[in-house]
Amino acid sequence: MSKKVLVLPGDGIGPEIVAEARKVLETINLQMSLGLELSEALVGGAAIDATGIPLPEATLNAAKQADAILLGAVGGPQWDSNPDFQIRPEKGLLGIRSQLGLFGNLRPAILYPQLAHASTLKPDVVSGLDILIVRELTGGIYFGQPRGYRTKENGVREGFNTYVYDENEIRRIGRVAFEAARARGKKLCSVDKANVLEVTVLWREVMNELHAEYPDVELSHMYVDNAAMQLVRAPKQFDVVVTGNMFGDILSDAAAMLTGSIGMLPSASLDVDNKGMYEPCHGSAPDIAGQGIANPLATILSAAMMLRYSLNAGEAADRIESAVSKVLDQNLRTSDIMSEGMRRVSTSEMGDAVVAALAE
Repeated sequence: MSKKVLVLPGDGIGPEIVAEARKVLETINLQMSLGLELSEALVGGAAIDATGIPLPEATLNAAKQADAILLGAVGGPQWDSNPDFQIRPEKGLLGIRSQLGLFGNLRPAILYPQLAHASTLKPDVVSGLDILIVRELTGGIYFGQPRGYRTKENGVREGFNTYVYDENEIRRIGRVAFEAARARGKKLCSVDKANVLEVTVLWREVMNELHAEYPDVELSHMYVDNAAMQLVRAPKQFDVVVTGNMFGDILSDAAAMLTGSIGMLPSASLDVDNKGMYEPCHGSAPDIAGQGIANPLATILSAAMMLRYSLNAGEAADRIESAVSKVLDQNLRTSDIMSEGMRRVSTSEMGDAVVAALAE
């Protein structure tokens, strides 16, 4: 039976890195007869330029019909000046997450041993790093109402957003995190700001209630500011981290840099049935778009996650991840992970190298 994969190249470096991931998917599809059917659609700034809106109805319909979605990146300075926040590239991404109910964001931060030198922290601090950040993705301050931008009676401009979670939303993401921890090192750290924010008082209460169902998992709590500090001080103390939308956005990017480059980190955004959208953790990097120097490995690894979580092709995912490791063993590096003695390669050359490693 065929499996429909919707590819959304997006903006900036998105088309470049997605092209390499597509090469890898097409190769593994032929090798293992996976029955993948790939199609493309517009989202973000590219969709605004073509249709006037960041998430066209045709793209949303295609996303709903697909078995999985592979996204490049969205955004860029050319669209940032639009005073209508609904006509921003990021609204396309948020719209897909919301419309498809992609509430659970999995962001692994794994340090490949070949890249220990690329981290800004000492090798003994980060060697062996393997963290999974579970981020709630469809609630919190990014979606809370009311929100807006207004001018008060005294003429002072004011922006406002609402940070809100209900217990069902918290319990749903909590189960994802507890299940992930149970399958890994059986340690879960829940990150909140319960000393200041009432919404995270509820978050902590619900996590404690859930813990009764997972007595084999060690649960701890940490304030978000301390968590940020601990990620830099002693990151290997963490196994699985669960947190809300905004905190997860920030902490996962910080964790990414522990691995040497955000260009190495994939992510998955899943619904209750494990249908998902997969994308690199980094953004559209408009400053390097079109130069052929972007690192495609995070997108290629996102494609591997897609095969594992949504398409029931775990062996194919293993092969791709093994191919990436082989390429790093060959001392091939894009600019972001380059060091002395390595061979610098372009975006397309890195993709070709992964394809070649798959053929070995």
